[in-house]
This record gives sequence, C-alpha cells and structure tokens, in this order.
Amino acid sequence: MPVFDFGHVPGIAPVAVAHHPHGEPFLDLATHTHDFLVLCYAHVARGTVRIDDRTWTVADGDLFVIAPGQVVSSVDPFAEITSDGWTVWFPADVVRPGMPGAYSSWRTHPLLFPFAQGSNRAQRLPVPPVDRASLMERFAALDAEIRARRDGHQAAALAHLTLLLVTVARLSTDLADHLRYADEPLLAAVFEAIEARYHQPISLADIAADLALTTGYLTTAVRRKTGRTVTQWITQRRMQQARLLLTETDLAVSTISRRVGYPDTSYFSKRFRARHGVTPTQWREARPPAV
Repeated sequence: MPVFDFGHVPGIAPVAVAHHPHGEPFLDLATHTHDFLVLCYAHVARGTVRIDDRTWTVADGDLFVIAPGQVVSSVDPFAEITSDGWTVWFPADVVRPGMPGAYSSWRTHPLLFPFAQGSNRAQRLPVPPVDRASLMERFAALDAEIRARRDGHQAAALAHLTLLLVTVARLSTDLADHLRYADEPLLAAVFEAIEARYHQPISLADIAADLALTTGYLTTAVRRKTGRTVTQWITQRRMQQARLLLTETDLAVSTISRRVGYPDTSYFSKRFRARHGVTPTQWREARPPAV
C-alpha cells in the first residue's frame, strides 16, 4: 500500500489545496495512506468512500477529517458525482505554536482534536447549510494565497488554515448533535449530560444516574463504541475548556480550575500536566502574543 508524504518545498507554505469542480473525484480513491492531516469538503456531491474499515456516504455539506495513517480506498462498485468541493492537506507540525514544549504531540493541540478522537472517531462532520458558503470562501481564500505566493504568503496561508481549523473544531464540539445524526442516541445522551455538567464535580455515577443506567453498562457501552471511558470523556471536555480559557482569557488558574469542575486547583494542575506535559501556567505562557 502506498504511503504518501507531504513533500515540503523550501520557501513555499507547507499547506496544499485542491479544488474539485465539475465531476472531479472527491478523493484519490486508489487505496493509500498518508503521513499528514487531510480535510475534504463536499459542497455538492454524492457517493461513497471507505476510510479504514468503515464505509461512509458522501452528501452535500459533508466535511471529512482524516488523520495520518488512516487507509482511504474506494468502494466496489463505486459511483460518485462531485459538482464542487475542496481538499486541504498539511503536516501536523504546521499548527504548533512557536514556543517548544507547549503540546506533547499534535493529538493534544486544541485545533487538531477532531483528527484524534479515537479509533471510532466521527470522520464525517455535517456543515449546516447556513455556514456552507462562508466555508467555501475560506477554502478559496487559502487557495488564492498559496497560488499568488506574494510576500508574506506563508504567514497568510497559515492564518487562513487556522481559520479553517477553528471552523472544524466548532463543528466537532457539538458532538451530541453529530452522534444523533449518526444514529447513536445513547452516546448523544452521554455527551449532552457531560456538556451540561462538566463544570461541576461530576462522576461516572452521576452520568449513569442522569440516564437511568447502571455504571457497568454505561462504561461498557461507551468504551466499546468510542475507545474511551465516560470518565475519560469528562476529563477531555474539561481539558478542552481549560485550554480555551488559558489561551483566550487572563483568568487566574484557580478560577479556571473551578470553572472546569475542579475545586482543588493543585489537583487540576496535576491532571493538566499529566495530560499535556506542561502546567496550566506554562501552557498560557506558550500562547502566541496578541497582535
């Protein structure tokens, strides 16, 4: 099986873009894998694609998030029509901050979370119709910047990529809605309960009680479908919010600790460091300076 690498070119922004108008293939469907991150947006399309061992339909407004190492292939028999769409691919280290050590790996970067949600991660994110035109404009702006290669194009291209990744991250945070779309009502209910109460000192038992289920059944069902336990998902949501507050506000670490469900600041700091390899204060110090 071929493994594609990114192919860096000196002096060129390490981001690649392809437009797929008028019936061009949405994805290169010869079986392959790659060592970079891929966003594929089907603005107007229909068909199927296989990612790892799961077959996905492709419909208008579908945004696919593909991580390094995943196997992409066609479905036999295969039929696809793409009237408009975009693909963007880039190496993971492009979006790391300039200060080293802020993230233990690309999988802990807040903007790359949609690429690293576990073995059964949601690959297809439906873009609401009201947001599709603006998303197309973001892809086109990135493409224009890379093609023009004017002075400062590298920084400008990475800024456009960041805006795209913010859009994707916002789509994936409403995980309960996506799980309902994928016909996973139990998981949708779990993530709704977590979203409603992650800022409180909740536990697995609290979530199970909210759903009128035993802790044993809930643990088994969630771990089987997502590869993580309920407790790990609670921690993930808390850490996601903590990263956001550390990066975008000047709130004290103790205040952030309480806002994400940890009354004990020292315990919060210990959990944060275990997850990210740095303390909350070090994470904040690594954020890019305000412009």
